[in-house]
Formats: sequence, C-alpha cells, structure tokens
Amino acid sequence: MGSRQPKQLLLAFFGEHVVDAATGPIRASALINVLEGADVAAPATRATLDRLVHSGILARSRRGRETLFSLTEHGAAVLREATYRVRGPRPFDPQGSGWTLVTFSIPEGQRMLRHRLRSTLTWEGFAPLRDGLWLAPGEVDLAGSLERLRQDLAPNTVVAFHARELAGFPIGESVRAAWDIEAIRHAHLAFIEVWDDPSALAMAPSALTVRTMLVADWLALLRADPRLPAEFMDAQWPAARSVRTYRRVHDTLAEASAAEFAELVAARPSARRRIGSADRPSAPSPTPSAAARPR
Repeated sequence: MGSRQPKQLLLAFFGEHVVDAATGPIRASALINVLEGADVAAPATRATLDRLVHSGILARSRRGRETLFSLTEHGAAVLREATYRVRGPRPFDPQGSGWTLVTFSIPEGQRMLRHRLRSTLTWEGFAPLRDGLWLAPGEVDLAGSLERLRQDLAPNTVVAFHARELAGFPIGESVRAAWDIEAIRHAHLAFIEVWDDPSALAMAPSALTVRTMLVADWLALLRADPRLPAEFMDAQWPAARSVRTYRRVHDTLAEASAAEFAELVAARPSARRRIGSADRPSAPSPTPSAAARPR
C-alpha cells in the first residue's frame, strides 16, 4: 500500500469510532497519539486537524489546557455518506445496470468547488471519459451524493443521464480508456498482501491505531475500485478476497480497539491498552491461495 496520509487516517478514525457514537469531543493529544503509531509526526497531525477545521469537517474547542475536536454536522454527513459502502455486504458490485453520465461546468474562479465535485464523483465511481464528460457504472444516486454540494452549485451546473450500451457502439474501449483495470487489480492485491499477513496486527503499538490504518486503507481501495460490471473482470479478480481479508482483520481487532477507544474518550491516556503478548488479537488465518470467485 502507499503511504497513509494524515487526512486519510483522521477521517478513518472519526468515521469508524466517532460518527455513530455519542462520545463528545476528542482530545488533540489522543489523536496525535493514535497517528504517531502510524508513523505520522505530531506537527503533521496538527496541521491536518487545522485543515479539517477550515474545510468544515471538524470543529475545535477547548477544555482547560486541552484542545479538542469534534465532527460538525457537515463532517458527520460526509462520513455517513460513505458508511453504507464501507460496511456494506457487496462493496465492489455495480449499483444497478447500465451507465450514469455526468457533465458539469464550474467557473475557473471556483476551483475549490470543482475539486469537491470531482472528489465526490470519484468516490461514487465516476471517471472522466473526455473533457467535461464523466462516466460511472450502474445507476448512481447522484441526487443523494451531491446533496451537500447543492447549495453551492448554480442551477444546471450538473447535468446527468442514465444510459445503456447501443448495438454497434460497444462501450468496452471507452471503459478501458476511463479506468486502468490492471491498476485496480493491483490495488486489491496490495491491500491483500499487507492485511492478509498475520504480522499486520502488530504494525502499530495499539489495536486502535492498527484498526484506523486498516480502515484508511479500505477507504483508499473503495475509492480506487469503481464497481465495474463483471464482464470487465476475469475469474482471478481479487475483490472477493479483499472483502474477506478486511472483514476478518476488522473483526479480529474489534474488541481490543473498542476497549482502547473507550479508555481514550474517558481521558485516561496512561491506561492505554497496547497489543502485547496478552492483549494482541489472535492472528487471522492466511487467505487460501485458491483463486477468488468472480464478482
């Protein structure tokens, strides 16, 4: 896997542990501690927290000498949008049949809005087909996906259609031009290589940090895989193995990481539970080498 960015890790942490829990604000020192276990230096974590506050994802507050961070309503909505796919049973299957097409026009002076729109489209499986035209497999709920951007988008900024392939106009070449299918395969294989190894459970000093790293890598993989139809895959396509690997490791870490998180929000940093000889979760069994089923 590539290096994990502080933003990825913080969003994974808040999405996994905070968005659905009434925990209250999280101490900056606790967040720094979690990310230090993932080899992120404290200044990088602080700078990323500042950027997430500036973008409206997090809110900052103080309690005595402690700085605390909590999700804003906007931040919680952003993370909940991803929840269904992150926790869903078939995260790499297309949403319905056919194809969704989107075209949009945003003025040069609104680069941040353009970036937010492109980021949202990418998460939903879209890729640019040609200038101003984006393509996604299946029937994307675009209205729901763009709801949090709607107040910033001028009328008719985004135009969308649901389409099907026409006889005599095969879509295969367009799909292969829009997505590097081998790169998607390699993203799955890299995820499996890291997380199917029992030593992954000890790649950080605490189960909470390891689970945060796992979820960050899972989010990156979900973003990389647009859920293409099965006809573009082969019998060795590794998505099913990725799902099994993620769920097994996630379940293995669940008890220890939940206990650490409970201690963290109770503001008892000295009691932080570590993965040691007694606390380390049992290592997951290696994934069988047999080829994964077609999706």
